[in-house]
Amino acid sequence: MIKKALISVYDKQGLETLVPALAKYGIKIISSGGTARRIKEIGYKDLVEVSEYTGHPESPGGLVKTLHPKVHGGLLLDRDEPEHAKWMKENKIESIDLVVVNLYPFEKVVAGGADLETAGHNIDIGGPTMTRSAAKASLLYDKTCIVSDPAQYPEIIKTLDENNGELTTELRKRYALLAFKRTAGYDAAIVSYLEETL
Repeated sequence: MIKKALISVYDKQGLETLVPALAKYGIKIISSGGTARRIKEIGYKDLVEVSEYTGHPESPGGLVKTLHPKVHGGLLLDRDEPEHAKWMKENKIESIDLVVVNLYPFEKVVAGGADLETAGHNIDIGGPTMTRSAAKASLLYDKTCIVSDPAQYPEIIKTLDENNGELTTELRKRYALLAFKRTAGYDAAIVSYLEETL
């Protein structure tokens, strides 16, 4: 069963349908910044801020929030492997079952003729890192799902409803592939911009 979700999105479209669907199954949400504010506006109150979960304050400008062992340990470690489970318990790391992430709009910003500084500020670091961690975990352990596009929300909701709050192996693997395609395309866009600019 999905017990915990981490949501950190630039594009907040669709959260008004996704969040109630998660709440329906008692899924606890971890979030931060503007995403957390939007989720609270929707009416979801049982939200844990990332800084509260990690015990580490968010940096100025939100540049460092999710790059923390309690986030990535909750994704990359295998809760069913005794050595991993022991380390998680000792370090108060909880498994994260669902990650909903979309990235800073680098492609859109540079398409508008952004200078190097503006482009640099729109290179997402935490988002792709979480995306890759969750996608890797879904391939290795079949316990985590990465949702990398708001267009995927309707299928997530439908699958939860059809499986009493659970997701399928097929969906997890397919979404892992889509997530790696997204980060690969994102990095390719950065490289293309820099080759043309520098």
